[in-house]
Amino acid sequence: MKLLLLEDDDLLAESLAESLKDNGYLVDVAASVQAAASFMATEEYVLAIVDLGLPDGDGIGVLRSMLRRDWHGRSILITAYPDPTLRAVASMNGFHAVLDKPIRQHELIAALA
Repeated sequence: MKLLLLEDDDLLAESLAESLKDNGYLVDVAASVQAAASFMATEEYVLAIVDLGLPDGDGIGVLRSMLRRDWHGRSILITAYPDPTLRAVASMNGFHAVLDKPIRQHELIAALA
């Protein structure tokens, strides 16, 4: 299964990507909305893991853009700003799950199932 990981923290992105690869996933990592758009223009993803706060936009806007292009994959929002309202907003905008940072590897893998 091929997925897109959109995370601007290099250490976290590397750690998550390694864990995902160890669990059999093919992973492309983007650190910005612009980089994610470039990947999405040439690749098909079954799943996207998207950080809420990005240097050039936000994760909710990224998913909205993907959905406008008829993307039908699953999506997980990751955030350092746990807020009960955010879960509702994320759900209303098409996210299947929200994970709070720091992300535990086993929680991420469970959310993908």
